[in-house]
Amino acid sequence: MPEANVGEVNGHAVATPPSLDSSKPHAGSSSDIFNASSLAEIKATLSHLHEQETSVTARLDALVASQKDFSRELGRLDLLRAHLGSQTTTTRSISHGMLSEAAATAERISSAVRRLDLEQSRVKSTLEVVEQVSELKACVLGVAGSMGAPQDWETAASYLSRASKVPPEVVHGAFAAEMVPTAEVPDPPNVTLDNAAESLCGLFLREFDRAVKENNGAKITRFFKLFPLIGRSDVGLDVYGRYVCQGVASRARSNLNAGAGTQSKDGFFYANVLTKLFEHIAQIVDGHGGLVERHYGPRKMNRVIERLQLEADVQGGIILDTWGDERHVDRKLTDIKSYAFTFLVQSFLPPQRSATPRSNSPANRDGASTAEDEGVDMKEIDGILNEMAVMLGRWSLYCRFLAETCNTPGEGDKLYTPPQFLQQSTLSKKVNDRLISPFNAMTTFFFRRTVEKAFQLDEQPTGLTLNPQRPLKADPPYITSAVDDIMYIVNKVLQQSLATSQITVVTNVVPTLSRVLGSDFIGMTQRKMRDECYPRASVQGAQPPEHLIVSFLVLVNNLDVAVDYIRRIVQTHTETRKTITGPDGHTEETDQLHSLFPMTADAKLAAQTLQALSSTFESKVNDLLSDGIQVVFNNVIKHRLRPILADAFRDIDYQPGDDNDPTSTSYHEYDRDEDADDKASRAELVRPRFAVSWAELLVPISRILTASAFDRLLTITVAYLSRLLEKRLWSYQGRVNALGATRLERDISGIASAAVDVGGTHGAPGRYRHREAFARCMQMTLIMGMDDDEWEDILRGGETAEVVEKLTREEQARIRGMVRRQGTQY
Repeated sequence: MPEANVGEVNGHAVATPPSLDSSKPHAGSSSDIFNASSLAEIKATLSHLHEQETSVTARLDALVASQKDFSRELGRLDLLRAHLGSQTTTTRSISHGMLSEAAATAERISSAVRRLDLEQSRVKSTLEVVEQVSELKACVLGVAGSMGAPQDWETAASYLSRASKVPPEVVHGAFAAEMVPTAEVPDPPNVTLDNAAESLCGLFLREFDRAVKENNGAKITRFFKLFPLIGRSDVGLDVYGRYVCQGVASRARSNLNAGAGTQSKDGFFYANVLTKLFEHIAQIVDGHGGLVERHYGPRKMNRVIERLQLEADVQGGIILDTWGDERHVDRKLTDIKSYAFTFLVQSFLPPQRSATPRSNSPANRDGASTAEDEGVDMKEIDGILNEMAVMLGRWSLYCRFLAETCNTPGEGDKLYTPPQFLQQSTLSKKVNDRLISPFNAMTTFFFRRTVEKAFQLDEQPTGLTLNPQRPLKADPPYITSAVDDIMYIVNKVLQQSLATSQITVVTNVVPTLSRVLGSDFIGMTQRKMRDECYPRASVQGAQPPEHLIVSFLVLVNNLDVAVDYIRRIVQTHTETRKTITGPDGHTEETDQLHSLFPMTADAKLAAQTLQALSSTFESKVNDLLSDGIQVVFNNVIKHRLRPILADAFRDIDYQPGDDNDPTSTSYHEYDRDEDADDKASRAELVRPRFAVSWAELLVPISRILTASAFDRLLTITVAYLSRLLEKRLWSYQGRVNALGATRLERDISGIASAAVDVGGTHGAPGRYRHREAFARCMQMTLIMGMDDDEWEDILRGGETAEVVEKLTREEQARIRGMVRRQGTQY
């Protein structure tokens, strides 16, 4: 139905009739009938006019039909308007007649109530002022009376405390100035109170100092508690801070002077003196904090702590300066900066062709060790590092204690953030200059020198041989002594650095370890593998000398074991430890890094830095390890694989029943009277031959290499062997019949099994994975021995096709055509 247009009449929406103007022709219609020039045009125009007439008629009918509803709605509106008018009239009469008087009455009552409330509030305020003035007068008189003959200082201080609670505008007001003064106390109250407070403050200071000189603890506490009562809290906190600082200074000097002899200052003497300083301050803060908070208010102990920190700056600075002079730290820093690392540097230089070894070269190990150790005493450096680590650890605990004491609990990591006065303190800067920077520099030198010395004194394991008949006299893993020495120091340095709880130390030392390991340890191992024990045969095709192979395998073990060492060291320092607490066996987890670095960001950064050390070292080692494994395969194993396969398949014919070659050894030639088991055992020629040669090649190597290193070597070797085996299978084109295909499949499976069984337990964990390398070969023999139905299923893409998915369709067809079948040639 066409929609009527919507208009508005007297504020109401009404429907307006649609336009009935049909004078305009429809868009796209023909010209009017008067311009028609043919009968067809006249008919078309008449048809269009009929359509317009039908449309107009329908719209008129719809409009007429809607008129009834429209009229009914208008009637309802008129009726509602009439009712609304009567209601409006009634409401107006009620408002003007009944409610106006009530509203006026209510307004008068509200106004009276407001006036009454105002009067009551004024009276109450006046009474409060009167009471406050009365209280003020009592306090003024009480102070004057207590400070007179009785000299009751506690009472006088309590009166001043009460007077401080009176609002200042009342104390300085005209009413108080008029009412409070008396003949005995004629001054205005504010003057009287200020003079009394000033007088009492001076008195308390004198008495406090006298108590300090007399070392009278009770009297010290008595007068210390009175300062906040007279409004002199800052003075009380300052004098108290000065008092406790005297004790700190006295004890620190006595501790430092306790070691008068040189012997007593060895070891951790200065670390212990610094520890005692921090412990003394912590005891004061912990023991006296309650007293200060109780009488002076919350967080007021912070002012005393700031005063204590100033004293700690002085005493701690004296300790660190004395320690530096006593240990000759600056001179040692100069020595380590000028140390040349001659052995490492010359080790990386190209070898010189000279009969006389270079001075301090790797060839002259004893002379190098003696000459180089004269400049820097490693034991002294180690001792200084240990002492610095203890000092830094104690400093971190001290900072954490002050942070937890001065900061508000419940603020997350902010609780462990040292306060500003501690961060900007002189001692903090001195710790950074005298401890953190030297610790980083000495740690770098100590570790690198340890690596150098480890290679200078490096020893190969004894009793290693490639002869499987002779036992190996050394204990596995077969590595040189340098690996154990270096990894022990890695663990020691990491443990020492983490124990400082200084994230700046960790982020400096750990990357340095990674850099030295990468440049010196890995670099030196690479040089040895390249220059000293590269397994190169003197004659092409022959085996390299045994001692070179053994030495090279040991260096490969060095790399593999070093990765495992680093991984375990990092895991030890980053893993969450579980401890059993309580009789019920409850397990509690402890995050080691979070306990050392309570701030979440620092703990996370420390963990990331340690993980970066492990991942970076492992990545660098894996590159060199892969190259080393590849060298072992290329120079020791690869040239032996083809002869091994050739010998395994020697004189083996896979055309049983084919007498064309009377000299071949075929499976059907055995005596018919032989037992079936004897036939089977005698028919198994390929696997036994291969297993013997394969074991002779790899077992000597597997005895020396670590399990993971040998697994890498076996992976490469098996992959190459599978390619050789696949080439051999392709060479059997037309030389295999149906029965021979079955036996070929059994031989290939036997070779795969023997290949992964080598090396005792080395092959067991990854046995199935290594068999995967022979998947193409085994699928080739599977296709050769398939029944026609199975082959048809593969051609149709059925379930059997999934068994040979490693081979393409062309390869499958070619393999199937390799087998000679009775009556059919594929």
